[in-house]
Amino acid sequence: MISQLRGILIEKQPPLLVIDVQGVGYEVLAPMPTFYNLPEIKNEISLLTHFIVREDAQILYGFLNEADRSLFRDLIRVSGVGPKLALSILSSMELPTFIESIHENNTGRLIRIPGVGKKMAERLVIEMRDRLKNWQTTTTPTPATPQLITQGVTTPLEDAISALISLGYKPTDARRWVQSVAEEGLTSEILIRRALQAAL
Repeated sequence: MISQLRGILIEKQPPLLVIDVQGVGYEVLAPMPTFYNLPEIKNEISLLTHFIVREDAQILYGFLNEADRSLFRDLIRVSGVGPKLALSILSSMELPTFIESIHENNTGRLIRIPGVGKKMAERLVIEMRDRLKNWQTTTTPTPATPQLITQGVTTPLEDAISALISLGYKPTDARRWVQSVAEEGLTSEILIRRALQAAL
């Protein structure tokens, strides 16, 4: 079991990042709240991880804080929720908003998340209610100022659209939301955050 990684951030392209740990590059999938707080490339980072082994793959998921990792682990225990959907939920909705939605039985807000239909939203409310009863809606800190994603010659707008598509949003929706919030000089992370807010 790999529980934590500390190393040099050498690549970040949501939801994928690569961490160099003493010469070994670990690919890690991370939710958007983690990306919002990452340092620039070539800086040291430390991530809490959850390691999943399947017949066809071994996948690491990374988180900056225990709250996000705990929620991820609770989500994948829900019937029908796999790691991909759990990552999408964490990326599409801030932790306080998700907890509030569960406590208030707000399935209408939940079904806006890619992969969450009416039945899944109802199941999330039922199965997560008890697990989140002691959670506060102020669990996560205010995200730090986002840093630029540096990935080849792609633009921040293209990076943001690509990130939303990888999270499960339709390409046409992703492009429309990103373009609706685009302003000159904005980083990819800011565009993604604003687009997700527009989507929800």
